[in-house]
Amino acid sequence: MTNERELQGELAENAATYTLNIFNYVFGVIAFAIGTVNTFWGNDPYFGIFIILLSFIYLLPVNDILYTIAGFQLPKLRVVKVLLGVFIIWAAVGVGELADKIELMLQDLQ
Repeated sequence: MTNERELQGELAENAATYTLNIFNYVFGVIAFAIGTVNTFWGNDPYFGIFIILLSFIYLLPVNDILYTIAGFQLPKLRVVKVLLGVFIIWAAVGVGELADKIELMLQDLQ
């Protein structure tokens, strides 16, 4: 009976980790795309490069490299990742006027 409960606990933990990894990759790709748009179709390419660099925090190989170099991983700092994600979205949509830049990008591609 205890083995069955332990197994269920491990499965639930693995499912949560898998879901978190998917979220990290998806948000990392979205943030990378936002940074790319801001770099090439914005009036401040350095802001776009900054967003691209921040997007690497959400990609898991970077966490492995960070653990090798510094000895800690960012998944343990989930609050920092959430706050950073809010900052990226706020900076891109509110301050960065992402919709206008996407419109400029689409006009250039036509």
